Amino acid sequence: MTQVSLDALRNVQRLIGRLNAGADLAATLRAVVDGVVEGLGFGVAVVNLVHDDGTVEVVSVAGPQDVSDTLLGSRSSLVSWEKAFARSHLWGALRYEPHELADEDDLPTWVPDLPVVDDPDAWHPLDALYAPLYSITGDLVGVLSVDLPDDGRRPGDLQRELLEMYGTQAGIAIDNARLAERLKASEESFRLAFENAPIGMMMVDLSPGRVGRFLRVNEAMCHTLGYSRRQLLERGVDDITHPDHRDADLDVLRSAVEKGVAGYQIEKRYLRADGSPLWVSLRSSVVRDSNGHALYGISQFEDISDRRAEHQELTRRAQVDPLTGLHNRASLIERVEAAIADARCTGHPGALMFCDLDAFKPVNDRHGHQVGDQVLAIMARRLEAHVRKGDTTSRFGGDEFVIVADDLSDERLRELVQRLRDAVAATIDVAGLTVDLTITVGTVPITGSKDETAEGLISAADADMYRRKPGARPI
Repeated sequence: MTQVSLDALRNVQRLIGRLNAGADLAATLRAVVDGVVEGLGFGVAVVNLVHDDGTVEVVSVAGPQDVSDTLLGSRSSLVSWEKAFARSHLWGALRYEPHELADEDDLPTWVPDLPVVDDPDAWHPLDALYAPLYSITGDLVGVLSVDLPDDGRRPGDLQRELLEMYGTQAGIAIDNARLAERLKASEESFRLAFENAPIGMMMVDLSPGRVGRFLRVNEAMCHTLGYSRRQLLERGVDDITHPDHRDADLDVLRSAVEKGVAGYQIEKRYLRADGSPLWVSLRSSVVRDSNGHALYGISQFEDISDRRAEHQELTRRAQVDPLTGLHNRASLIERVEAAIADARCTGHPGALMFCDLDAFKPVNDRHGHQVGDQVLAIMARRLEAHVRKGDTTSRFGGDEFVIVADDLSDERLRELVQRLRDAVAATIDVAGLTVDLTITVGTVPITGSKDETAEGLISAADADMYRRKPGARPI
């Protein structure tokens, strides 16, 4: 290889190095055309960029000012370029369109002020030379068009090879720069959406050894939880999760990482900076690398404290007797079933007590239901005050109450029944009236046997209560 060829190759390598040093797409395009004019022996270089909509636009020009004035911003169709390539002569990867074909050209054109000579190797004003620019995957990203060879002649083999080499690298550089620009735009769009979201958003590290650490949080999250951005970025999900939810939350997170799920949704409690709990609905997506390894999670959460409080209040109302505040008949069944399960598991019997106020009907008949309701409310408080912690007192209906107790021996049952009788027997002063009542208590053990049911136990205790009523007839 001659010294001239070596110097030319070194020069092209230097120009190619500049292609990859552009700060953005515009700088890369500028470097492409400047490199042609500076080091490849042409007076004009034009980059035509292919857009996603199939149009091709002149986006960068080097050469005389009138070239820019004529061509910059001009658009054509990709189909027109494909036709030009098809009719052109193949010079390796280059496309040479001689002036004889100029009449067929419908592409944006600039014609230099050159004399037309008879020399067949001279460059004609209507000659055109194109270097198609391809991405590394083979997609056409643009066309590099050159004109005005320095020596006024059609390029020779060396100049063609250098232009071809340069065009190959220019296509890759432009594609990389455009991809980087799109990624930057995408990142900026994501950043704006992330930061300006009206609900809390976070990016959480899922890499080994750092699972749950915050990588990014938005202003809404900081405001909702009462932390500064810096405070949250020094913490992880575990640090702001309510203790009751930490183990379950970590299990969900690990499962998502290990099982390859794309995302998950849970309801949990966070802790604000002041220690107060906050119920949230959390939706998370897991981002993975090409090998399926979890990189990070993007989550958004919505404050559902009001909804949870409303739900809990509706649940409470559905389970509570509105007059006495005790459990109602519907929730009683669940409590008895739990007592059966406890007895079966521990082997320690419990007890169910069916309580009925004696001679309560005359109170209603003589003094009215308003006084009767006050008496029932007082009796309910007395009963609840004299059962053990963990025992459940419920209003079954009317003047009937049911008490459920776990792990209660016969002796302690007798003691409890006596306390209840004594509590009810104390005189009541209500609405200026004095009321004296007694209570009859029927009992049945809760053994946990396989044929035991809540309904059966309640019925049996009810029957036992009627047997114990003063003056009751044998059943």
